[in-house]
Amino acid sequence: MIETLSNLSNEMIGALMLASMLFAIFIGFPISFTLIFLGTVFGYWGFGGLVFYLETLQFSGALMEQTLSAVPLFIFMGILMEQAGLMERLFTAVQLMLSRVKGSLYIAVLFVSTIFAAATGIVGASVTILGIMAAKTMNRSGYDVKLSAGVITAGGTLGILIPPSIMLVVMGPILEVPVTDLFAAAIIPGILMAILYVGYALIRCQLNPALGPELPEEYRASSMWVVCREFFLGLVPPAALVGSALGSILLGLATPTEGAACGAFGAFLLTVAYRRFTWKNFKDALLKTLEISVLILFLVAASNFFGAVFSKLGTPNMMTEYLLTLEMSPYGILILIMALIFLLGWPLEWVPIVLIVVPILLPTVEALSVHGLDRYDLMVWFGILVAVNLQTAWLSPPVALSAYFLKGVVPDWDLKDIYLGMMQFMLVQLVGLILIFIFPQLVLWLPKVMGG
Repeated sequence: MIETLSNLSNEMIGALMLASMLFAIFIGFPISFTLIFLGTVFGYWGFGGLVFYLETLQFSGALMEQTLSAVPLFIFMGILMEQAGLMERLFTAVQLMLSRVKGSLYIAVLFVSTIFAAATGIVGASVTILGIMAAKTMNRSGYDVKLSAGVITAGGTLGILIPPSIMLVVMGPILEVPVTDLFAAAIIPGILMAILYVGYALIRCQLNPALGPELPEEYRASSMWVVCREFFLGLVPPAALVGSALGSILLGLATPTEGAACGAFGAFLLTVAYRRFTWKNFKDALLKTLEISVLILFLVAASNFFGAVFSKLGTPNMMTEYLLTLEMSPYGILILIMALIFLLGWPLEWVPIVLIVVPILLPTVEALSVHGLDRYDLMVWFGILVAVNLQTAWLSPPVALSAYFLKGVVPDWDLKDIYLGMMQFMLVQLVGLILIFIFPQLVLWLPKVMGG
């Protein structure tokens, strides 16, 4: 047995390492420490003491990556925007404006979720806030629970895609693509998904008005002045903040880190201006930012090390050669890869998928010839495909975390109804994913225009 193990090729050692990693993660071991332990053990088995030098190099390189310093700043900006209470104000204004429209609360939720996605990029925060804001009004207005739950959870997942998305910031260095280009590439797909959600909800309400009736008189505005005032105070500050931070990045006036710093400072000024600033909330925001940032950045370093060991063992090349020998077209292989990411999105969050699974699959993707794209365009397109795919996974029962976030703040909604609502929008999401797969210019047009 020992002799058999000692005679294993490096490629097979890498395959064993990958299987061990998946087993350890699925049974609940901490991801970061699992990756470091497995990388060290299997690396030493494959190429000896060199693994310790590789570990030092990868950790120092990952933690010195300047682009990743935008992660804690964007997280801090999102938490402060949540504390400022601007989204509640904007939701109320949109609700009042569309009070005579069938399904108006669905439109209000999706409009606010699109703005909130640009402000935070955190799915859990988006679903939670939307549930708190909208669920009670939807219940009182006689809205369908399944469709309401689907709209709230689908709107919350836009935070994965719409920039400044934290996931895209992390994905940029992995794909070796500027984060600014990923931000630009995500704008049209993000708007497309929001439009598909709204269109689906409104069509359902037109076919069956009982799903989203007009709002009762007590929820309508007493005057248009109230509506305009609430809309202005709710929309203009966050839109100006996000627009200035994101615009400066996309136009090349600031790096992602500089834009994130300006956004975080602007969010701080808004909490003061709206009289929501307290030292306790400020301390909580700092602690939450520290907690989430350390989790993500430590996992980035650990996954870089694991990926480097895996790559040096030669297993990715073996996997690529095997997939390319299959009697499948490049499009078929890419669909197979998307299906794998979708399935992994059920039990896993985006962080391990982007940091562990995507680097393993990259050599295969780079070897594909699809739509006549060069390597750079292929990586941008693939990155957005992964992002939209992971949005879909957030809506896929039974593991979808969005359902549990919503159930936590709306306990009187049955989990079965939440699942049924989410599955409707999962199918809508798949339509969007197929459109982006068939028409890559939906992703690539804006980065090329902004890049001159």
